[in-house]
Amino acid sequence: MNAHPNSTTYRVRFAHIDREIDCAADETIFQAARRCGVRIVGACGGRGACGSCMVRAHDGRLTDDDGAEFEGGRKWAHACRVRPVADCAVEIAPRSLAQVTRADVHAQDETDIVPAPAVSFEDVTVAPATLVDHADDFSRVRRAMGARVETIDIDAARALPQVLRDNEWSARIFARERCIVGVGAKGSRAVGLAIDLGTTNVVGFLLDLETGARLASLGIENPQVAWGADLVSRINHAAGGRRQQDELQAAARTAINALGHDLTRAFGLAAHDIRDVTICGNTAMQHLLLGLPVRQLGRAPFVAAAHDAIDLAARDLGFDFAAGARVHVAGNVGGFVGSDHVTALLATRARWEQSGLSLVMDIGTNTEISLMCDGKIVSASCPSGPALEGGHISCGMRAADGAIERVTIENGRLRIATIANVAPVGVCGSGVLDAIAAGLRLGLVDKGGRIGEGHADILVDQGRRAIRLADGVQVVQNDVRAVQLAKSAVRTGVDLLLDHMGMSEDRIDRFIIAGAFGAYIDLDSAMAIGLLPRLAREKFVQVGNAAGVGIARMLASTVERELAREIAARCAYVELSTDPQFQKRFMKNIRFSNFTEERAS
Repeated sequence: MNAHPNSTTYRVRFAHIDREIDCAADETIFQAARRCGVRIVGACGGRGACGSCMVRAHDGRLTDDDGAEFEGGRKWAHACRVRPVADCAVEIAPRSLAQVTRADVHAQDETDIVPAPAVSFEDVTVAPATLVDHADDFSRVRRAMGARVETIDIDAARALPQVLRDNEWSARIFARERCIVGVGAKGSRAVGLAIDLGTTNVVGFLLDLETGARLASLGIENPQVAWGADLVSRINHAAGGRRQQDELQAAARTAINALGHDLTRAFGLAAHDIRDVTICGNTAMQHLLLGLPVRQLGRAPFVAAAHDAIDLAARDLGFDFAAGARVHVAGNVGGFVGSDHVTALLATRARWEQSGLSLVMDIGTNTEISLMCDGKIVSASCPSGPALEGGHISCGMRAADGAIERVTIENGRLRIATIANVAPVGVCGSGVLDAIAAGLRLGLVDKGGRIGEGHADILVDQGRRAIRLADGVQVVQNDVRAVQLAKSAVRTGVDLLLDHMGMSEDRIDRFIIAGAFGAYIDLDSAMAIGLLPRLAREKFVQVGNAAGVGIARMLASTVERELAREIAARCAYVELSTDPQFQKRFMKNIRFSNFTEERAS
């Protein structure tokens, strides 16, 4: 895509990543970088509401929204708020460049699975064509396979003649519901790709369809973060028109194609060897991938275009996989309780189907919660936003090298630990959570969330207070407020679902926490700030990427797909915003007082 055709353009050089791009005079650095594929994190989607896209100019000049010009590397500014006025070199802040190291790949599958893939595969050998036997190639294969096949996909028909003649009239036939969907050399490996399409990360799992074994897994950052770390930013952008929606769909498609390419190459295969695909994601992610309208998701009552499972050809989504490959997109529950939550429930079924009261929570930019007891399941979603994952935080960043991930107290002072034990460049979600919990214990933050003064770890600059974590890394008042809003949304969701069931939190027998953020948080910190209810530690279990485990199980077995459908049908969706107690509970849960007072007592 080129810069604006009728505008003056300047060359912008990013020397540290060896890239040069064209930037129009009426285009921000952030917009030009996003258009050209240069990674600058923009958690707020380019609205100037976060500090993740900071840049400064070298060897050139920039102007900000107020018309002020600056040059020479003296000033950091939001890339989404500055434009070039000459050719220049631009430095991107280290926390925006840091590569993600925790992409929500790991989780333990708790039960064995018997492979029952949607695609069958069989090696056949047919009689060569002769002047006497001049039957078409498909008829020859059909004679060899009998009633097991009836029709053939057009792409498979195009490939069949060459495959047969290159392999002495033998081939491996891939079929689905009596239709030949692919052909390959005899003995070709049958592999499939399972995708957890998260708001923050996209994770792929490569499976051997014959054994059900997981061959490899890989997680990458969702490239849609260039349009915002939260769902609302992306929905608003996509609602702007067909072009904007196509941009977000193309970003998701690019990520999935990249995962398929990299995972197969690691095993000496190609993306064209992928014969079947399963995908889960929250409601908005699925709509954006499928090109479904999203405008109605941006306002109550948040109605999906469709929430049942959808099956379609991989080529219809622009995937570079095997000719005839199909995609199974798992079904949602309702509202923003998406198929990623359904697959998490599928993966943890052995835990929550035990007697008593169970709660399953996947904490993220959109937190999904299910409460189950005596065969009944109620589910809800909470718009917790990206603060708990480092987004919309002044010095926030993803879980990458140099991110402060732990904050503890030692001799009355804050002590930090970073990912990879390197110099700190920012703070990720677990670090923000720890910092506020430690601040509460030391009295740096009061019950209402206000940062105080008079402590060595508090900075005061022109009347603005901040908790200092490291040189250039701090937690400011707006960061505390963002976490308060996020934790209140989550905790209110738990409270209202318990009310819906007629239960109290002390009745919870097991609290299952899924997802990347949930895998790394310190439970004591989460309870101290009120994100989680105060329960005995042994009631909590952190299971990692359960959604990924579930969608991989659905790739390996159609039986698991049917179980997922049954689980989704059992879930009764609860729209929390219509609960008359919602506002009262939300305002109560914003404060820290309940939790600090409990500790004191």
